[in-house]
Amino acid sequence: MLAAVFYVLITLLLLDFTGVTYKWLGWMAKMQFLPAVLALNVVVIVALMLLTLVFGRVYCSVICPLGVMQDLISWIHGKKKKNRFTYSAPKNVLRYSVFAVFVVGIALGFGAIVTLLSPYGTYGAIVSNLLQPFYLWGNNALAAIAEHYDSYAFYSKEVWIKSVPVFATAIALFAAISVLAWRGGRTYCNTICPVGTLLGFVARFSWLKVHFYADKCKNCGLCTKNCKASCIDFKSHTVDYSRCVTCGNCLEKCSFGALTYAHATPKAKAPDTAPAPTDTTRRAIIVGAAIVGAEAAMAKLKKVDGGLTVLEDRITPARHVTPSPPGSQSVKNLEQRCVGCQLCISKCPNGVLRPSSDPARFMQPEMNFDRGFCRPECTRCSWVCPAGAIQPITKAEKSSTQIGHAVWRRKYCVPLTDNVDCGNCARHCPVGAIQMVPSDPNDDTSIEIPVVNTEKCIGCGSCEYVCPARPHAAIYVEGHEVHKTV
Repeated sequence: MLAAVFYVLITLLLLDFTGVTYKWLGWMAKMQFLPAVLALNVVVIVALMLLTLVFGRVYCSVICPLGVMQDLISWIHGKKKKNRFTYSAPKNVLRYSVFAVFVVGIALGFGAIVTLLSPYGTYGAIVSNLLQPFYLWGNNALAAIAEHYDSYAFYSKEVWIKSVPVFATAIALFAAISVLAWRGGRTYCNTICPVGTLLGFVARFSWLKVHFYADKCKNCGLCTKNCKASCIDFKSHTVDYSRCVTCGNCLEKCSFGALTYAHATPKAKAPDTAPAPTDTTRRAIIVGAAIVGAEAAMAKLKKVDGGLTVLEDRITPARHVTPSPPGSQSVKNLEQRCVGCQLCISKCPNGVLRPSSDPARFMQPEMNFDRGFCRPECTRCSWVCPAGAIQPITKAEKSSTQIGHAVWRRKYCVPLTDNVDCGNCARHCPVGAIQMVPSDPNDDTSIEIPVVNTEKCIGCGSCEYVCPARPHAAIYVEGHEVHKTV
């Protein structure tokens, strides 16, 4: 039941776009193992290690949403095909090879390796790309109904694909993990997941373990056939504790009291009158919860100018450095610590953050100003990040943090191409870094063009967003590798 609560609430946290749930549920993201490691959250790391040393890998069964998702898929298959698991030898070469690659990826800052192998990041990508569109469509339906009754309890949110490569990757990840869970239960957790490998090593020394009463065992094999971790060998009466996720399925299925969850190995000789087996309550795995992910065709909504003219899509400028969110401190810090959960992307109210398609920082957030700009008063992404990739900052700090600077492109500017007054960029600049000056220095009456004070500009992207030039914006933001204070 605890797993069900954790799973539903953390999924809701990832789905919610208003930021309201984070006030109550944000601690669940910070309890995830890998974000805690990258954020150097010693309290959480020590707590999870102690939890594993006492109870075994309950983190994988209760707290990790990707693990519970696999249990849900496996449980559905188990309704049709019972007693379907078998014991399999551990794939240690594969497990430790993947773990080594993961550690090297973290050490060298290979963002794609971290995001693709992080269990929490993988689940976040699946929810944000595959499940959130349905959540938003449901919200928009409620908003339409509320508006009909003059209520504004809900507001509509545009549904669109933020990154086609990331969307396709989310489908592939969900399909692969689902197939593995459908066929073999916890195969992914015990062969690929680096967190599972690390906690599996610690779980070998856990205080409580599943033990056999060898002389009570009738060798019926039900414990093995219901072990989704494929870690119980009933023939030799052994359990691979590095793969056991402490789910209790084996205890529930044994009708002879031959299994126990205790500290010490049971005595070889059983009492003359064996006590009736305890009715061990099996944790319920999200009965009635929606299955995560569904392949959805999401058409990008066209924007129109005043309802009359369809605006031409803008071509994203080729930036030398893509701006990283305020609070990330530098592009390198973001690449090294982000797990790609996309919680910040889901919570961004202005549509500025979206998952990167760049292999170096795949699925990590990057800034794009086609649909909005980074408002100086908004610090939401900085306080939802569980991994420390985006550090918490105040509104005052954000207003003085320079993540990039605006670059003006003369050949695309509307006053020069169409010979009309504009000045959108200067009017909307929140820090007054853009001034309009005569295009001809010798003629004060000549049409005005923008001039950027790069020392004052903070790179918020408001100028790029409001620029009417199409398909190329006449002004865009060039990011900085390292942020600085202006």
